[in-house]
Amino acid sequence: MFEPLKARIAEHGESLGGGILKVDSFINHQVDPVLMEACGKEFARLFADTKPTKVLTAEISGIAPALMTGKFLNLPVVYARKRKPITMPDAIYLTLAPSHTKGRMVELIVSPEYLRNNERILIIDDFLASGATIAGLARLAEIAGAKLVGIGTLIEKTFEGGRELLTPLNIPIKALVPIASLDDGQIIFAKE
Repeated sequence: MFEPLKARIAEHGESLGGGILKVDSFINHQVDPVLMEACGKEFARLFADTKPTKVLTAEISGIAPALMTGKFLNLPVVYARKRKPITMPDAIYLTLAPSHTKGRMVELIVSPEYLRNNERILIIDDFLASGATIAGLARLAEIAGAKLVGIGTLIEKTFEGGRELLTPLNIPIKALVPIASLDDGQIIFAKE
C-alpha cells in the first residue's frame, strides 16, 4: 500500500455509490503533480526490473501517472487516444473498451509510429476496476507486436474482478492502493 496516495484517498476521496470512487480533486480533474510524481517514482521502483522501453496509457486520467513513471524510468509515454486526430496516419491500431464512468464503449487508438514491434511495454493507468480498458491497451500492444512487461495502477477496485481478467497475461500487476469496498458510502482499503 502506497501511503501518500492512500492518505489522500482517505481524506479527499468520495464513494458515490455504484462502485464509483470520486478522486477528481487530485487525479481525474484537478491533478496534484507532487502526488503524481511520488506515484511515478514508486511505479519506476516497482517495475525497473521488467526493463520496459515505453509506457502506455489511455487518455486522459492515465496520462499524469504514466508521464511521471516515464520521467523516472527515462522512457517515452504513449497514450491511446479516444478520437483520431487529423495528424494521425490512416493506418492505426484501434480497439474498443467499455468505459464504466462514461457508460459506453470507447475507442482506444494508437499510431503505429509510436507503438512498434518488439518494444517492451509497461501499462500505467489510474484505475484497475473491470480490467476492460487495460485489456484494450494490452490488445493494442499485441496488435503492434510489442511485449507487455507489466501493469501498474494507482487504484484497484478489487471487488470488480479486473485482476482476474488480466492474470492470464502472466505479467506483474501492481496497484498502489487496493480498495476492497465502496459500499454504503465508505471507502474500505484492502488488507495487505
